Amino acid sequence: MDRVTRMPKRRWAGALAAAVTASVLSLTGLAGQAQAADVNNVKNGGFESGLSNWTCSAGSGTTVSSPVHGGAAALKATPAGQDFAQCSQSVAVKPNSTYTLSAWVQGSYTYLGVTGTGTTDVSTWTPNTTWTQLSTTFTTGASTTSVSVWSHGWYGQPAYLADDFSVFGPDGGGGGDPAPTVPATPAGLAVSGTTSSSVSLAWNTVSGATGYNVYQGGSKVQSVSGTSATVSGLSASTAYSFQVSATNSAGESAKSSAVTGTTAATGGGGGGGGTVPAHAVTGYWQNFNNGATVQKLSAVQSQYDIIAVAFADATSTPGAVSFTLDSAGLGGYTVDQFKADIKAKQAAGKKVIISIGGQNGTISVSDSASATNFANSVYSLMQTYGFDGVDIDLENGLNATYMSQALRSLSAKAGSSLVITMAPQTIDMQSTSNSYFQTALNIKDILTVVNMQYYNSGSMLGCDGKVYSQGSVDFLTALACIQLQGGLDASQVGLGLPASTSGAGSGYVSPTIVNNALDCLTKLTNCGSFKPSKAYPALRGAMTWSTNWDASAGNAWSNAVGPHVHAL
Repeated sequence: MDRVTRMPKRRWAGALAAAVTASVLSLTGLAGQAQAADVNNVKNGGFESGLSNWTCSAGSGTTVSSPVHGGAAALKATPAGQDFAQCSQSVAVKPNSTYTLSAWVQGSYTYLGVTGTGTTDVSTWTPNTTWTQLSTTFTTGASTTSVSVWSHGWYGQPAYLADDFSVFGPDGGGGGDPAPTVPATPAGLAVSGTTSSSVSLAWNTVSGATGYNVYQGGSKVQSVSGTSATVSGLSASTAYSFQVSATNSAGESAKSSAVTGTTAATGGGGGGGGTVPAHAVTGYWQNFNNGATVQKLSAVQSQYDIIAVAFADATSTPGAVSFTLDSAGLGGYTVDQFKADIKAKQAAGKKVIISIGGQNGTISVSDSASATNFANSVYSLMQTYGFDGVDIDLENGLNATYMSQALRSLSAKAGSSLVITMAPQTIDMQSTSNSYFQTALNIKDILTVVNMQYYNSGSMLGCDGKVYSQGSVDFLTALACIQLQGGLDASQVGLGLPASTSGAGSGYVSPTIVNNALDCLTKLTNCGSFKPSKAYPALRGAMTWSTNWDASAGNAWSNAVGPHVHAL
């Protein structure tokens, strides 16, 4: 959410909708174990020799020492203008042979592919902002002796990272990086935390490993790139056995010794939030003047059940946040008035929470120390101002392991009445492998609601694998379906929309469209072409950016959507 003008705008080229469909269908997971005679035909695949053997369009590429996936260096390439930062290498191959192309990437939109195969050129992609392995296979033609392997980002998006490229298959005669060996078995597996529905695990790093598999009762349940994982969706008061293995392109290690984790006795799928109404409307209140109506909290429309104060900012202490009321920008609104207005809203049955981040927020919770700092600082703000909880609106990425740890620590301090909301962008909730989605599932037993932003995104995939354009009932319902089928309780899903055309760069829909989408999801009525497989009558409700833009438009959004939500 943008404190300057509006929420961030995602620009997608017209061809992206088709590319999404084709690319997602080709993304099938990690490659199988390489054959004994296979070699890695890529040269300098880990960028340990800078950009040697690589060519990047428009000078877009460089090497960095952090963050990296393996070794001491990685590629960083930055799209600019009409250039999407493609970096490529010509790789020697044998004719009539099958190869596996693989790389570890990180970025808003990162693509991996090969051209010049002489048969069918292939590509794959990911929206993950954490290290993710992309992999695909290709077969060379009868006269093909070299191919071009490449990675690139997307127009108007931030820089992407790539590391540890490999093209495994018969030796093409051009030399390349040494083939890795199967990694050793992980040691030090231990249970690092439990809830009524999850068990968190941690283990020691294995040299040469590029990923790890997590096993529950002998069955693989997760693949992760780091040395920690949280297994969710478990039953309360139940003992579970876990093991982990290490993987790389050469294969998978033996499983570690087993550990037992026992879930806590209490909890539930409905999440936390104390006395938040079963069907609730959330609105963001702007602690700044960006042209929308300047409001005191006391002026916020009574239809709002949860008021998220935007925003808390990072401090010089890693993970810690602070909040300063913009008294000058809000016409002399004093801290004492602000605190009194919070109490008055709470007396009227409303919840007032502090939102962390926004479009410009750069809070980083990336280790245990910063997780502790985050929890302590948010709890301090709750005590100082009387906030009921916290909203996570980090639009520049988050670490699922340590943000989950931070929120659990905060919950332990604040108790069961803590309200936790989240406002991810659409791209953050396209897959349960994305960090935002992982965080939501990790804290499902204490989570109040996820109000995904259905705007500034362009076209997106629905749960049926079809591409939907923003601004329609189908866009809202088919994308909400991903969260509902992905593990969130219906009471933890809300629809986030702009209050007016001024509140976002794109994606505004009339309140009628919002209400039709709510009816479709809860009652299977007023649907568009997409209709969920079942109704979700417990759906939490809707959110808007912002109460200020709503007020600028005469509270038209909350006057229409508020009563409809409360009547569900």
